[in-house]
Amino acid sequence: ASPACTELEVVMMDWLGQMLGLPDSFLARSGGKAGGVIQGTASEATLVALLGAKARTLQRVKKDHPEWNDADIVPKLVGYCNKQAHSSVERAGLLGGVRLRLLKPDGKRRLRGETVREAMEADRAMGLIPFYVVATLGTTSSCTFDALDEIGEVCNEQGVWLHVDAAYAGSAFICPEYRYLMVGVEKADSFNFNPHKWMLVNFDCSAMWLKEPGWVVDAFNVDPLYLKHDQQGSAP
Repeated sequence: ASPACTELEVVMMDWLGQMLGLPDSFLARSGGKAGGVIQGTASEATLVALLGAKARTLQRVKKDHPEWNDADIVPKLVGYCNKQAHSSVERAGLLGGVRLRLLKPDGKRRLRGETVREAMEADRAMGLIPFYVVATLGTTSSCTFDALDEIGEVCNEQGVWLHVDAAYAGSAFICPEYRYLMVGVEKADSFNFNPHKWMLVNFDCSAMWLKEPGWVVDAFNVDPLYLKHDQQGSAP
């Protein structure tokens, strides 16, 4: 309804992403499809990412199995997160209608790549389809950081969507000395943090970046006649 506000949001989200040290692959200035958008909460961002991952996986699986429909595929989908992850991750699974496995962290409460790999292999052996992983950077209970680099490697190998939930501690990455905690972020598909926490921005302002927003946009696109215009597609 306000293209000027939308354009300003896109530009501002690029500034914010640069401030955090996010790779260009997440930013609109890269010239690709990527970009950032303000969500209401991190809970919302986690659900949006899950639904995008679900849509992407459904399309991929149908290419390999044209005889399958959504009802055949959805019960096989499985996502993963650290047991220490925020309750909203589990809730996103419930709202998205898919099963979510809470994986056991190591002695430092971090989710490790090998744990994710073993869980995926076990599930594939049972005929299930891994499609989504949430890595938490700064858990709510103890500010633990999952082994993002390891998890990202596994997700990239397996073609599984990786969402980074940095809701609580993501603002710390503004300081270059804390960016070692986000090593591997370039392997993720989506990233989210909450300026309405440490940055003292009014609630609700949850910043989310997607490498390929099309999976989310196309999954829920409704294009009625009364919303059509000449500039369609020129802004996200």
